[in-house]
Amino acid sequence: MSSQEKGYNVPGENNPLQNSVFGFQQPGGFGAPPPSYGPPPPSYGGPTPTYGGPGFAPEAFGQPAFPQGAPGFGQPPYPGQQPPFPQMPFPQMPFPQGPSPYQQGPHQPGFQPKGPSHTDDPSVPLNSPGYHHGDIPPSYYDNEDFTPSNWEDKIIRQAFIRKVFMVLTLQLMVTFAFVAMFTFVDEAKVFVRHHPWTYYVSYVVFFVSLIALSCCGEFRRKHPWNFIALSILTLSLSYMVGMIASFYDTDSVIMAVGITAVVCFTVVLFSLQSKYDFTSCRGVLFVCLIVLILFSFLCIFIRNRILDIVYASVGALLFTCFLAVDTQMLLGNKQLSLSPEEYIFAALNLYTDIVNIFLYILAIIGRSRE
Repeated sequence: MSSQEKGYNVPGENNPLQNSVFGFQQPGGFGAPPPSYGPPPPSYGGPTPTYGGPGFAPEAFGQPAFPQGAPGFGQPPYPGQQPPFPQMPFPQMPFPQGPSPYQQGPHQPGFQPKGPSHTDDPSVPLNSPGYHHGDIPPSYYDNEDFTPSNWEDKIIRQAFIRKVFMVLTLQLMVTFAFVAMFTFVDEAKVFVRHHPWTYYVSYVVFFVSLIALSCCGEFRRKHPWNFIALSILTLSLSYMVGMIASFYDTDSVIMAVGITAVVCFTVVLFSLQSKYDFTSCRGVLFVCLIVLILFSFLCIFIRNRILDIVYASVGALLFTCFLAVDTQMLLGNKQLSLSPEEYIFAALNLYTDIVNIFLYILAIIGRSRE
């Protein structure tokens, strides 16, 4: 039906862009092709489908079919628009496998690169916080900002101290058992006074075992030979101390034992609690020991009661200082310390210090009562 038949004008009747599908005409402003607001659809190397080709109505939706671009490209650009980029894949070239033309800078301190080349720079520590073994995070103890816990060292040191004092207690019990026997048993006193050669035999045995334990480090750390040698040394020295105590009065011996116990207990407690490092004076004490030995030769040839008391007093004071030094060497936090494996040597040092203190105190009391 035309406009003449209807009696009024039909807008867009003669418009070539008349929609033949829906039966009405589109306004002239909507007949223009829509602009492309986005990138064209990818073609992946093939030709871009045209909307005017097979399967599409050329006059569908009132849009005419427009020519498409070349294969591999999007739609042709509008005036003033840049041409689109090609959609075909670009050829990939292999990367060069030779040495890198770029010069590598020096390693940063505290950082360790991955790979086997971490040993090339000895200045970088292996326990650096930047050193990672693959994808595994660094351990807590690999961080230099944190100090490792020393609880294990404290436990080992405490066990070492308990073992030393346990061995020392057994030695002192054996020694003072000999002292009590030679002091309170008259038959033992008569035997040692009629057989003085036993004293020299015990002295030789003591000296040989002392040299073996003091100079042979492997021997005193080898079980059970270290306990056997220490037992022989303890028995020989106990016999010597008991024989010496048999020549003094019973009261003097008991008094010497009591004073020795009080002095040694006080010195050991003070050395364990004191912050002063007595181990730094060990060299001076060895010099004083050499002087004391020379002084003893003088007392052999010059028999004087006052000289003997002075000699015994200096000896008791010197070995009291040695007891303080040897006690602090057990702790492990001073200038000089003993390894936890040296419990036999540590017990030997403390044992000889206490026995010498007892003998010097006994000499002071015995000579002062004459």
